[in-house]
Amino acid sequence: MIQPGTVRVAAVQMEPALGRVAENLARIEADLARAAESGARLAVFPECALSGYGFGSREEGLAHSVPIDGEELARVARAVARTGCACIFGLLERDGSRLYNACTLVGPRGVVGTYRKVHLPFLGIDMFVDPGDRPFAVHEVPGLDLRVGMHICYDGTFPETPRILALQGADLLVLPTNWPTHSEAAADHMVATRALENTVYYMAVNRVGVESGFRFIGTSSIADPGGRILARASADSAEMLFADIEPERARRKLLVRVPGKHEVNRIADRRPAFYGPLVEPNGRD
Repeated sequence: MIQPGTVRVAAVQMEPALGRVAENLARIEADLARAAESGARLAVFPECALSGYGFGSREEGLAHSVPIDGEELARVARAVARTGCACIFGLLERDGSRLYNACTLVGPRGVVGTYRKVHLPFLGIDMFVDPGDRPFAVHEVPGLDLRVGMHICYDGTFPETPRILALQGADLLVLPTNWPTHSEAAADHMVATRALENTVYYMAVNRVGVESGFRFIGTSSIADPGGRILARASADSAEMLFADIEPERARRKLLVRVPGKHEVNRIADRRPAFYGPLVEPNGRD
């Protein structure tokens, strides 16, 4: 039973089919319905869930990209309206001649917000897309008292990204990801760490399967604002995780362990005057 003041969220660990947008879209619609049947009001899917990730050229990526105002996203919006469950999923976004690794929050009336990946690793389609060109932003999930910040995969390994989203008021940070082999440390440690250091809920939603020679390691997870893992998926199977989160808990940044003797506030206790080197060029730009 879902308690008052909580929101059930679902992490959909899946195996997208490379270049098969129609098939992946149908899978997203079906999984969205399954999540809603279990009481979820927000379902999050992996990075590039609509297209797959392991393309070998920009041209291949463009051939399987979609515009934000296209029929594919309109179909997801209709599914959200039918199920009452909002959706965040990864896609390759085409904007004129530009190509972005993106994710989008979709409500019953359409797209609420889109994020374009800022930090690009030398891997898969990220070798060929354009860098994200929009600032980090927090969005209200339609019909819910829940503020969500989106970022993608490699972004999560830069702590500045989730910190900015937390400072903007996010209750929940979502990380659609495609973690391959050698990303086990991120899967094992990063989710809890980012949740703890920002006093927010954090969910990383990975894929499984083998694509273009890479095996993806699953291990999606959801952490609470204290860094406790609420749910974790296996490393090699498609599955769905659920957690009931309390947005108000993420808004209480002052943690009183012993009144007057041990109190922690990782937002108020920051010392920005000392952080200048964070935004200085690193000498290789």
